[in-house]
Amino acid sequence: MPGEATRGLQFIEPPIFERGARGRSGASVPALDVPPVDIGRELGALARVEPAALPEASEPEVFRHFVRLSQKNFAIDSQFYPLGSCTMKHNPKVNEWAARLDGFAALHPLTPPHLAQGALELMVALQDLLAEIVGMDEVTLQPAAGAQGELTGLMMIRAYHRSLGRSPTKIFIPDSAHGTNPASCALNGFEAVPFPAGDRGIVDPETLARAVEQAGDDVAGLMITNPNTLGLYESGLPQIAEVIHGKGGLVYGDGANMNAVLGRSRPGDAGVDVMQFNLHKTFTTPHGGGGPGSGPVAFKRLLSAFQPTPVVRKGTSGYELDDQRPASVGRVRSFFGNFGMMVRAYTYIRELGPEGLKAVTDMAVLNANYLAARLKETLPLGVDAPVLHEAVFTDRKLEAETGVKTLDLAKRLIDYGFHPPTVYFPLVVRGALMVEPTETETKQTLDAFISAIEAIKQEATDDPELVKNAPHLTQIGRLDEARAARKPSLRWRPGGASEA
Repeated sequence: MPGEATRGLQFIEPPIFERGARGRSGASVPALDVPPVDIGRELGALARVEPAALPEASEPEVFRHFVRLSQKNFAIDSQFYPLGSCTMKHNPKVNEWAARLDGFAALHPLTPPHLAQGALELMVALQDLLAEIVGMDEVTLQPAAGAQGELTGLMMIRAYHRSLGRSPTKIFIPDSAHGTNPASCALNGFEAVPFPAGDRGIVDPETLARAVEQAGDDVAGLMITNPNTLGLYESGLPQIAEVIHGKGGLVYGDGANMNAVLGRSRPGDAGVDVMQFNLHKTFTTPHGGGGPGSGPVAFKRLLSAFQPTPVVRKGTSGYELDDQRPASVGRVRSFFGNFGMMVRAYTYIRELGPEGLKAVTDMAVLNANYLAARLKETLPLGVDAPVLHEAVFTDRKLEAETGVKTLDLAKRLIDYGFHPPTVYFPLVVRGALMVEPTETETKQTLDAFISAIEAIKQEATDDPELVKNAPHLTQIGRLDEARAARKPSLRWRPGGASEA
């Protein structure tokens, strides 16, 4: 049973700086065959007085060190990774094969366009595919992540208003939206205006209309996540878009949860003017730990003039880079974006085809509803309604009966071999536990996860301290997340000391 084993049986891996010995090396370097250079004279005050304190270790030491570290990682390739909103689904290996083809992987980003026609053709084809999938006119592939896609889309909205001689400042954001939305507004000089989504967990067009009416002519637009962070579909989106368009604003659609509507619903058809994709989520680029990401932006034709440059397009004599866009918001990413992520997404779409993309949605929605149906008696749903890609539970009943909270349950799941789901988000649900199974998990995996939740609920009833002190099977016990966030230890120092 989880909890009965003793922590610390596994070998604790010290940092590489604490391995090796002076003079030890894993390199075999030939003798210098050019005249030596006096670095001190060449660099002057920039020259080091002492050699850098780098580790000196043999090849076996280095190799074993990093292999052991990799074995301690929790990865989607080894176990269920149910982070809600993150869409941590299996990454098909054919995508990796395609991205590693020499013609793509070895292509230098400064290669002239006439020598990179294959790569540019793939980019144009991907732009067209993505635009068709969401019902938009064009796509830019430049942004490096979803949040940068948000930033780019709002930059285009701002440029659009300025081109009309307007300077509205208010962007309306429901409380069921993604947390990065207000930050993207602030970085663009907009004012984020929050408003309640409503008791049903989705935006009520009349509630929005009243909020917008108070703003008068100062309406720049709306940011809305669909499906939203409660896993619910914003069924009133066409009416919502009419409200914003009636005030001269534009609708930004956060496409982070596209995994629930692929092939079944197109945001552009519902009134969205601009939106970002998360290729690293919906289209199976490996992600986690801060990257890599890719956040292309799709938009209607009225925003075309403002898209980032260079624009990759098909010209009269082949594929080319168009820099002649005087109204453009400019470059938002070095070169043309994260190209390897584009290859993976293109491969994924071509491998599945239209019917395959629909099947992704169907299975993702089925899995999420299966979890919701099986677990809602154990953990009540934040909003008891049919969900799409994810189910959001609340700890209100669990805490009232046992004193055990969401964080305790999440930590205990580690002992059962599962990565904890997203916790305490969205904020509109008390003690939220957000679970997204994606389409790639089997019924057997979901049943094992459900059994673990049920077992932890029983433990919380019988022995709440067991759960409150979890995890028990890891090398290190429960961490102080608040202290780690406020006083992070980021730099190694000799003797075990560290500094922020």
